[in-house]
Amino acid sequence: MATPLRILFVASECASLAKTGGLGDVVSGLTRQLKREGHDVRIFMPLYDSIDRARHHLNFDLSLCVHMGGNKEFWCGVYQGLLEGEVPVQFLEYQGFFGRPGIYDFVNREYADNPERFAFFSKACLQWCKDSGFIPDVVHVHDWPGSPVPAFLKTWDRILSPLSATASVLTIHNIGYQGVYPGSVFPFMGLSDDCFNAEICEDHGRMNYLKLGVHYADAITTVSPTHAGEILSPDGGRGLAPFLNARSGDLSGILNGADYSEWSPETDRWIPATYSADDLSGKAECRRKLRERLGLTERDCPILGIVSRFVEQKGLHLASTALDRLLPELDFQVAVLGSGDPGMESYYGGLSSRFPGWAGCHIGFSNELSHWIQAGCDFFLVPSLYEPCGLTQIYSLRYGTPPIVRATGGLVDTVQPYDPETDAGTGFLFTDPTAEGVEDGLRRAFALWHQSPEKFRRLQERGMREDFSWEKPAALYLEVYQHAMENRRRLQETDGAVSKPAKLAFNPMLARLR
Repeated sequence: MATPLRILFVASECASLAKTGGLGDVVSGLTRQLKREGHDVRIFMPLYDSIDRARHHLNFDLSLCVHMGGNKEFWCGVYQGLLEGEVPVQFLEYQGFFGRPGIYDFVNREYADNPERFAFFSKACLQWCKDSGFIPDVVHVHDWPGSPVPAFLKTWDRILSPLSATASVLTIHNIGYQGVYPGSVFPFMGLSDDCFNAEICEDHGRMNYLKLGVHYADAITTVSPTHAGEILSPDGGRGLAPFLNARSGDLSGILNGADYSEWSPETDRWIPATYSADDLSGKAECRRKLRERLGLTERDCPILGIVSRFVEQKGLHLASTALDRLLPELDFQVAVLGSGDPGMESYYGGLSSRFPGWAGCHIGFSNELSHWIQAGCDFFLVPSLYEPCGLTQIYSLRYGTPPIVRATGGLVDTVQPYDPETDAGTGFLFTDPTAEGVEDGLRRAFALWHQSPEKFRRLQERGMREDFSWEKPAALYLEVYQHAMENRRRLQETDGAVSKPAKLAFNPMLARLR
């Protein structure tokens, strides 16, 4: 694209500032890549209590007055900082909504006012654009917390506004989280009553934020090509398949990139020893130190790594059954890092006492330990029931830790199945979302490790030479931005209400991206 774009990312998370999952990594990695390519990129996110103002050198920007439904008026502040010294970040300060621990919840209990918090956040970002004079060509919103933004652009802010030509792109990172709340929250948004219907945002009497974004966004993406097809099916769409199919001409799947400045064994500042595909000697030291740290016995066997949130989607209840069967039988060890579901925390936290010297687990999150597990393990398990993209398996490839994954979503797009006949592939895939499926993947992987060290070494090297950096995804997003801007221009030329997306023909460029 010859002309640099003005792009505003509206997100509830951003890695190194505040994050719970892959969404934050995407916002950080993609904005930095776009900035390096010459685009004027900004990030707008809440100023959570966990964000250290002094550490990130935040400076006061301006005050805002945000009007919501029911004649509610909110005065708030905006602070400015830099992400990794590169991308300007605007932090929305409002203590009543964001001056508390956690992003969406605290001690696994969701905040009851989340619908109000993020509706306010979504409108405040547009008010900041007006008051600051930063008028973006594209607003790129992420998941349900930012989904009201496209609606506000096409309803509240559609006529004689400096933002009337601003296009919107919605990225669905996890369709399992749609922001569904009681219908009583709808008036707070200040949208007209006719928006609360089954075609726009009403969901069996409730308010569905993601559905609202799907209806109003000028373009929609999700985070892998395979997952873009999955969410058009009844099972994969989680209730939104009919509405996504209606927008299929504007939907694409773009695989997430990896930030190799943070995740590369050649330069990793966290791990005990660095190494490369040409010299793996440092990995042996990482393995030794990991065993010391987690209380694993030093022995000649592979270590299986798991780093995950303990939620049903991740399939760790299936893995637990498989581990119970295999740990007493096969010669391998397990290193686990994660937190979430209390039952899963109890199971994995108790592995080390049930299998002393063979299993080690840390309940909670440690960025350092996540790097240690990637570097010190021989295999990495991702048994997800569904996985829009996944990043940990991309990291494990780079660290010479072949992934064992279920064949779903972005896992299919990033891991090439190992074929023992041709000695090709980068990891192990299994299809069935069952304990037996997990067990099959583990048995095949461990058999290769024990029976053919040479083939295992070649498997490691192939994975380490894979490239999932942000250059290609950024180029594809720029094509989507162009598509969204064309849709927005077409809407402005359309007679009648501009508060609904135009009926556009199927777009061959987006078909190619899918």
